Amino acid sequence: MAKLNFEAELNEPQIKAVRTIEGPVLIIAGAGSGKTRVITYRIAHMLEKGIPQSNILALTFTNKAAREMEIRVKELTKKKLQSLNISTFHAFGLKVIREEYDTLGYRKNFSIYDETDKMSLIKESLRECKLFSPKIDVYSLSQFFSRIKTGLSNWTISAGSTYGIDMKPVFEEYQSSLRIYNAVDFDDLLVIPLLLFEDRADILQKYRDKYRYILVDEFQDTSLLQYRLLKLLTKGNDANICVVGDDDQSIYSWRGANYDNLFMFERDFPSFTEIKLEQNYRSTSTILNAANGVISNNTGRKEKKLWSIKDSGKPIEIFYPQNETAEAEFISTHIKTLMIKEDYKYHDFGVLTRTNSLARNIEEAFLADDIPYRVSGGTSFFQRKEIKDIISYLRIIANTDDDVSLLRIINTPRRGIGKTTIASLSEIAKKNHFSLWTSISRLNYSRSQGQQGLFTDNKAANELEDFSLLIDNHRSLFLDRETEPGKKWSLSSCVRKLIDDIDYWSYLVLEHSKDEKKARWKFSNI
Repeated sequence: MAKLNFEAELNEPQIKAVRTIEGPVLIIAGAGSGKTRVITYRIAHMLEKGIPQSNILALTFTNKAAREMEIRVKELTKKKLQSLNISTFHAFGLKVIREEYDTLGYRKNFSIYDETDKMSLIKESLRECKLFSPKIDVYSLSQFFSRIKTGLSNWTISAGSTYGIDMKPVFEEYQSSLRIYNAVDFDDLLVIPLLLFEDRADILQKYRDKYRYILVDEFQDTSLLQYRLLKLLTKGNDANICVVGDDDQSIYSWRGANYDNLFMFERDFPSFTEIKLEQNYRSTSTILNAANGVISNNTGRKEKKLWSIKDSGKPIEIFYPQNETAEAEFISTHIKTLMIKEDYKYHDFGVLTRTNSLARNIEEAFLADDIPYRVSGGTSFFQRKEIKDIISYLRIIANTDDDVSLLRIINTPRRGIGKTTIASLSEIAKKNHFSLWTSISRLNYSRSQGQQGLFTDNKAANELEDFSLLIDNHRSLFLDRETEPGKKWSLSSCVRKLIDDIDYWSYLVLEHSKDEKKARWKFSNI
């Protein structure tokens, strides 16, 4: 690795931040002050000093930021970074669960439920507890459960929530179902490692010994849960932990971010070194003066003064539209005007909205003015429940040992295969180190030989036998696709027959009994 030339690339406070690698360090990095550059140079400097890659853990807020950081370190060091761990908190938690799955009581191929899967399981849990009602907002209940799980709410105090202790049985049913389905949700990726580290000192020590140098980006956006995880991973006041953040940029309190973590860090690591990055490389002095004027009114903040060598630039303009339609028309007209006057292209513009729902008026204005656009955000088509269900059927037809897909569809649409049956099948699969499909096949074989088999519940056993037959028949159809000599079905025809045979339409109608229009829309997606 070529020797790093700090002086040519970094200013004085940045150089200090890069070279101070021992002990606790708090870097207060104002907007546009080059914090990502500092973190990447800091990691490169550690490697230059001979610190093994495997001893460094860098945690950031998004997968995109983690990828960018890794790319930059590679460019600086010209090295393969096979052992360097740069990831989000949740990705790190997932790594811990994957390494300790057996201790935690999971099978190796556990699944991670996204928000769609989570809400589907909450619906199922509501039905199990005889509490399901179309009036219940499953999304807000999902958010409430998330706050319960991460410690932001409790059953006796749930300010701002419609739900309370009456939903505790549903929560417990949901947690139990996750275990049965060999699944974790997004919150578990932090909660499970935290509980593991608190319960098992030997496992915690293993990770402490491994990650002797920890860096945290966007520290102001970490939650109390993430802070507790960090505190456990470090060994006290002499820990080599560096956190980079700015309390003036904390915008995620609504999802658990706790900017007080900056002050807690000072309390828990009293020998920390503080370094401020105040030179802004991104904005003009006009923008910075406006920003400084706004944030100077914040209480309980770290004092800093952003400055820039750039000239003043254009003044800030503010437009107050009468309504959303007028706002959208203004944006559209403004884009057209700037394109003519200053020779911009369409791809030079970006429009930011506070929520996805606000994009509709802007889309309509763009369509009216023939402005091409692309919307970012929202639910991906392939993440919709109805699409994931059918794809899971196709995956099982292609590979019956795909436990994740099997658990998704074994009782979708409902066919009388309950959680007790699934739990028994899972236990057999785990004990014998084979798939759930093999467990089902063994049950079917035992019954064909006149034996009682694994269950005394004949109804469940019959349903499992019918389910196996359904999958086997459709596998034959998909592989051969021959309806009669010389004639073959198209793949789409095979999928249509599958959808008909499982009667997915009736399932959608039942799920959305108060809104057949929604059922039709979901069916048209398929």
